[in-house]
Amino acid sequence: MGAVMGTFSSLQTKQRRPSKDKIEDELEMTMVCHRPEGLEQLEAQTNFTKRELQVLYRGFKNECPSGVVNEETFKQIYAQFFPHGDASMYAHYLFHAFDTTQTGSVKFEDFVTALSILLRGTVHEKLRWTFNLYDINKDGYINKEEMMDIVKAIYDMMGKYTYPVLKEDTPRQHVDIFFQKMDKNKDGIVTLDEFLESCQEDDNIMRSLQLFQNVM
Repeated sequence: MGAVMGTFSSLQTKQRRPSKDKIEDELEMTMVCHRPEGLEQLEAQTNFTKRELQVLYRGFKNECPSGVVNEETFKQIYAQFFPHGDASMYAHYLFHAFDTTQTGSVKFEDFVTALSILLRGTVHEKLRWTFNLYDINKDGYINKEEMMDIVKAIYDMMGKYTYPVLKEDTPRQHVDIFFQKMDKNKDGIVTLDEFLESCQEDDNIMRSLQLFQNVM
């Protein structure tokens, strides 16, 4: 998630501003079309401090003055970080993973909740979130076609300059290996329990997922 990571990296470099700016942050939160939950509540629900949430909110509001982001805007922001590939399909899947209520828009609360899991969540929390990303139709299972769609979208996004020697069938081979290991009862679908067990017992799968998480 290059755009998200870029925003988060600013947390490490921002200097503490005077209390005047803190007041401005709070005032700005009353001026957008959608007002986020209080910072205290978000602090309790995430792994971020109130100060970090203020910095994240300011960056979010700069990109999305209305307080929400729709899918088209999300794709435009994400595409900036992958100029050598086509990020539109992966951004589509990622957007719908962020849009947990399926409203067609991502609010600041959705953004920081997902970011909190991806950056500071436990291994189990990260894997559950990744399972939800791969479960495109949200039926509680991952089939091979869904996994293929996500993996191909990642390869398309990284582009030929990143993987110049890949063959066309490489994503399919990758998925076949993954799915064979994950579908333990060979019923053609991967449940959450199968996904969690496979990822945590197989170092190769875990390393591959961590590589993919770097583009979230």
